[in-house]
Amino acid sequence: MPGVPGKRIRPKVDIDFTLRKVFGKNSFRPVQREVIVAALEGRDVFLQAATSFGKSLCFQLPAVVDYGITIVISPLLALMNNQLSALTNAGINVATINSTTPYSTKQAILDDLKSGHPRTRLLYVTPELCATDYFRRHLRIVYEQRELARIAVDEAHCISEWGHDFRPSFKQLNFFKTEFPDVPMICCTATATQRVRNDVIDTLALDRLKLKCFTMTTSRPNLHYEVRFKNDEEDHYDDFLSWLRNTYKRRESHPKRCEELLQKKERITNVPGIIYTLYRKDTEALAARLRSDGIGAKPYHAGLTNEQKEDHLASWIANKEGYDVIVATTAFGMGIDKENVRFVVHWQIPKSFEGFYQEAGRAGRDGKASICMLYYSREDRDRAATMMGREVERNNNSNGGGNANASGARGRQAMKGRADSLQALIKYCEKVDQCRHKQIADYFGDTTTPKCEWACDWHKDAHLLAKKKEKGLASEEWCSTQRQTGAYDYDDY
Repeated sequence: MPGVPGKRIRPKVDIDFTLRKVFGKNSFRPVQREVIVAALEGRDVFLQAATSFGKSLCFQLPAVVDYGITIVISPLLALMNNQLSALTNAGINVATINSTTPYSTKQAILDDLKSGHPRTRLLYVTPELCATDYFRRHLRIVYEQRELARIAVDEAHCISEWGHDFRPSFKQLNFFKTEFPDVPMICCTATATQRVRNDVIDTLALDRLKLKCFTMTTSRPNLHYEVRFKNDEEDHYDDFLSWLRNTYKRRESHPKRCEELLQKKERITNVPGIIYTLYRKDTEALAARLRSDGIGAKPYHAGLTNEQKEDHLASWIANKEGYDVIVATTAFGMGIDKENVRFVVHWQIPKSFEGFYQEAGRAGRDGKASICMLYYSREDRDRAATMMGREVERNNNSNGGGNANASGARGRQAMKGRADSLQALIKYCEKVDQCRHKQIADYFGDTTTPKCEWACDWHKDAHLLAKKKEKGLASEEWCSTQRQTGAYDYDDY
């Protein structure tokens, strides 16, 4: 291991000027300034904040004003590409190495690192790349020249086996503190229970005495949470299509909203949204069905070509005609900075509470009212529980059952954690005597009282919600009542 270089002197900078000049924002959101100052002071930082908080700014701005290069470790290519595009447009020297990077581009980036004084300000990489010897050798050269400014870990919950998107290669990221102990790290996530937070901090070997933790409220008062009960014997497509068409009509009949959209050069008939399904085949079938009914919908899943995924994502972000709705499998949209997503629909119950919260959080990043709708049936619940049981059984068998070593025991514990997360989500769906926002806050240990002004189905009509659960399906009577009362008629659409 190379000797530890002397501590670098960080420049005094005007971060407000940088925010306006480089990032085009007039002011920081609450706590962003404190996080950025802590990062620039050389502190390790753990940041847990709701989606739309602007977590990426907390490592991007320091990278612009600080000496050296910031390595950003990210689990999703779509997330990387979206942030790279925005940073490049802002005139920042940024690059990425991932599975889609051309060989010549990759070599040019590595040569830049090999110089010891890289021109690149932010380099986005996967955790798998960080585990390779050749990449680590290049980082050692940069470190010896005191040009390794910071390590940023995005979606940090992936580090923990108790996190809902665990990636084994994330476990090896303690390499950075082992070899570069004086290089600060910043970890960002929207979904971490106390157990996950502790596991992330311990896995990365962060010094708790020098660590600055920022745990923000989970509350997003502009998000309107709703559970719609369905019956597997009935097709809930018509229920959703009716809701969406009524949303289009309300937009068209709202003069002030039409004027605002035209000023932004947005189409009045464009209601951007995401529908999450569990299976690839469902994304294709549902997108085709929506298109046959005149709705611009495109599928997004891992089985598409890179060209298809890039086209669907870029065109959806740009609000192009025919790309209004993305029908996607789990985790699409993580970190994607599209502000005007007006609805997020889960076609079936997701696999975890954290996954549901993070995916629903793609809606309303502009602060305007947006719907987070989850279709739920007891049949879906039983299927999800059965799938989870099979996964637990496979995990137990692969670790030798009851005779497993400590690693196997830890794996079984992690599986139990994921099963508990699914059970918590089932409880969220079936609990009809409490605010949805409060249930979310309780799950993540958020002790603040969420602000919910008619922003969930319980606050809208607790009696009607209880009646819906009693029937156990989104009956025609329920849907008709919703349409007649205009229970989800938001002027902000």
